[in-house]
Amino acid sequence: MVEINSKIEPAQTNEIQSEPRSKSRQENKMQETNQVASLASVAAQTSRAINKFTPGSGFETKNVHAWFGKHHALADVSLEFPSNTVTALIGPSGCGKTTFLRTLNRMHEFIPGAAMAGQVILDGQDIYEPGTDVTKIRLKIGMVFQKPNPFPSMTIGENVLSGLRLAQLKRSNKEELMEECLTRAGLWNEVKDRLGAHGGSLSGGQQQRLCIARALAVKPEVLLMDEPCSALDPGSTLRIEETIRQLAGSIIVVIVTHNMQQAARISDYTGFFLSDGGPGQLIEVGTTNEIFSQPKDKRTEDYITGRFG
Repeated sequence: MVEINSKIEPAQTNEIQSEPRSKSRQENKMQETNQVASLASVAAQTSRAINKFTPGSGFETKNVHAWFGKHHALADVSLEFPSNTVTALIGPSGCGKTTFLRTLNRMHEFIPGAAMAGQVILDGQDIYEPGTDVTKIRLKIGMVFQKPNPFPSMTIGENVLSGLRLAQLKRSNKEELMEECLTRAGLWNEVKDRLGAHGGSLSGGQQQRLCIARALAVKPEVLLMDEPCSALDPGSTLRIEETIRQLAGSIIVVIVTHNMQQAARISDYTGFFLSDGGPGQLIEVGTTNEIFSQPKDKRTEDYITGRFG
């Protein structure tokens, strides 16, 4: 009897232990399915009629590469940004999203040892052509950073108009422009009675919207945003997202985000980046609805379902 039991008990034990593992696999699969369904549902609910890219107009990159010294950080990225749309760039940390974003208005070249190859084309012109006025390029392609950076010694009103002064642009209707930009950034009603207060007196979310207003004052065609909500509370994040959706009616917005729900809520197109052991690459791009409901590449599906990243 002892010998018989010794043979049976391990089998019984394995059978009992395997049941939780099987349930765990089923639960993981169900969670992944629910994740995709949730993102697809959000993207479908917020989708709108969007423009398609027209060659010779709008904004695009062709075969962009980027290096930091000998390190090849980004490889062969070609991406089109149709007019009046929001494009979200998603992917795990270190895959080149922010590096790519910085090539789009020639900020990458500020870094010692940095280099790039390829073309970034705005309205049919390569912004990297020799003789290009970089200052004018950055007026057309503005940027909002991850951490709000209003000028602390300036008032709220002075912050909004600071870009005009730095670029030596003259505007006869500065008061109207200030109100317009603060309104478009969703901040006017909150600060209209204290424009003389310092920018640093605002909350983090308000400071970020102030930076958006400052970027809008010089009338950019493109606005780049590098994780603009990563340090904000949910309420401030919602206001920034509302601002982005409104801006898409008049300019091109390109946003780097790690928040899949945010990408589903605010973007028209989504591009997935991955380094996969080598330089960062654009794995897949499509309408946000397509990317979150029917991704074509298995690696995209794995990322948005949380299997890695």
